[in-house]
Amino acid sequence: MRSMRLLSLTLVSIIGLILAACAAPAAAPADSGSTMADSAEEGDSEAMADSAEMDGGDVIVGLITKTETNPFFVKMREGAQAKADELGATLMTAAGTFDGDNESQITAIENMVNAGAQAILLVPSDTTAIVPAVEKAREAGTIVIALDTPTDPEDATNALFATDNFQAGILIGQYAKGVMGDEEPIIAMMDLNPGITVGDLRHNGFLEGFGISQDDPAIVCEEFTQGDQTKGQTAMENCLQANPDINLVYTINEPAAFGAYTAIENAGRAGEVTIVSVDGGCAGVRAVEDGRIAATSQQYPLLMASMGVETAVAVAGGAEAPTGYTDTGVTLITGSPVDGLESEDVQFGLDSCWGE
Repeated sequence: MRSMRLLSLTLVSIIGLILAACAAPAAAPADSGSTMADSAEEGDSEAMADSAEMDGGDVIVGLITKTETNPFFVKMREGAQAKADELGATLMTAAGTFDGDNESQITAIENMVNAGAQAILLVPSDTTAIVPAVEKAREAGTIVIALDTPTDPEDATNALFATDNFQAGILIGQYAKGVMGDEEPIIAMMDLNPGITVGDLRHNGFLEGFGISQDDPAIVCEEFTQGDQTKGQTAMENCLQANPDINLVYTINEPAAFGAYTAIENAGRAGEVTIVSVDGGCAGVRAVEDGRIAATSQQYPLLMASMGVETAVAVAGGAEAPTGYTDTGVTLITGSPVDGLESEDVQFGLDSCWGE
């Protein structure tokens, strides 16, 4: 567990607060719990709002995501735009052309700084290579807040609002271990890209949750998918060709899980292989409902983005700049609970999900 992790958000009010953020512009920001850790606690948030009067006039906030098409980032943009409209701020948006497109993100940072953005919300594609551009933006006086994915090093940005991706991996690892029971695991790992922190955190969390190390012989195949459905299918086809007896698949996200399932189905093994994943988009939760995915760790992109915009406007109004990590919550969603492991059902997941 990371030492900088703050008090996790409680789950009681996730649904109501997330739905509130999707409502009319005057609605309260979405939240995945009744409290936020340290800098995001209700009292601190109210004090920050009072000191800045939450007036977004003349405030420019940038949002840079990994891609424009992934439903996770679509929901981020929706949350950021809704909050910017509510507060009267101007939102600039940009994205890479693919997951891992660092050059486009560097250009977007430079353009936003030149346009006078007081703050940039960034989902870094290459968590190390983006750091010099982030440092340059901060030297120019722009607040940079990472969303979802920490930079490497994490303190290259002013702050991080994100799912605890390591915990997300732990949850699906623990679930997979419980489901497998006494059956010998034969595991395929459908990862993101080499060296990307969010992928590493989820991967390593899964291993810890399952109770194995990276060199465990139970892991018979590892492939990189870029979190893409088509690449996920190809990766799983390669794994099944190398070892047709695979019975457990970890996937970095739900698009990769959909691709893996298609390959498994085409191989005539549907219903014989357990797939676990991370994201909790509506399509992913429906896949849990129909059995394609056994469980997923749900995260809350709208909350990350709306918190980011609200914080940016507050800082522009004189509030103290944020620091450190704020956990925006993660919930295990499954239709088949494991004894002793806390989870929520499919209906909870559907009520809290994002995307189509």
